[in-house]
Amino acid sequence: MSDQSPAPDVAAVACMMLPIQARTLLVPHANIAEMAMVAPIFPDNSGPNWFLGYYNWRNQRVPLISFERLVTGQGGGINPNGRIAVFNNTGVHPDIQFIAIPTQGIPRQLNLKPDDIVKIPQMATTHFELMYVRVGAEDMTIPDISALERAYCGYRKLY
Repeated sequence: MSDQSPAPDVAAVACMMLPIQARTLLVPHANIAEMAMVAPIFPDNSGPNWFLGYYNWRNQRVPLISFERLVTGQGGGINPNGRIAVFNNTGVHPDIQFIAIPTQGIPRQLNLKPDDIVKIPQMATTHFELMYVRVGAEDMTIPDISALERAYCGYRKLY
């Protein structure tokens, strides 16, 4: 009889796969306040091309950022058939309670264990990406939500 007990089963983490142009973002569900319909949006063309304006969510003006434009400088408009991913703040600035990005399709939820995710080390990340991963046969990007908040704070000169 062995004195060692079996290792505890690692709980799965609920995640959302967010389809954006030419890639899929993988975000833990705990970072997402809500996946909401695409309306109403108040455009703001006075800033950088990645700042799309404000999303009216629960009587709040939430900054709406195009992840694609922030990373590549192009693409990433608003798809009326997509959703708005409203992210909880990460504590970058007390005035930012939420930040949002549009998706280009319907997000999917999945439960992942650490062994389900394989880091792709040969792919270089940008300032707004934490890492590239593979889940099953699909490559995905884990975004840096704090970096999105910092970009907005820099644009609005909140520092």
